[in-house]
Amino acid sequence: MIRNRTFYAVLLVAALLVAGVLSYYASGSPDGLEYVAGETGFLGSAQEHASADGPLADYGVRGIDDSRLSGGLAGVIGVVVCLALGLALTWLVRRRSTPDA
Repeated sequence: MIRNRTFYAVLLVAALLVAGVLSYYASGSPDGLEYVAGETGFLGSAQEHASADGPLADYGVRGIDDSRLSGGLAGVIGVVVCLALGLALTWLVRRRSTPDA
């Protein structure tokens, strides 16, 4: 039987590999909304969003010129941030639900 820690470690490694390595092979084609906007002629009226200057804008890390490294690093950062937020929320919910001693 697999222990919980081993299972979570394998899951984390798999998520990091998918985000860091396999993300490079994702489709470069526009998503559905962008495709429809281009087909109907209103793509040119789009404006930049508020976080367009952010450190992880456009699925890459600002300041890193290599697109493969930049995209992979952005994916790994995303996995780590999501994991940290999930663990923090789990800790807060468990802390609130424990009865007073």
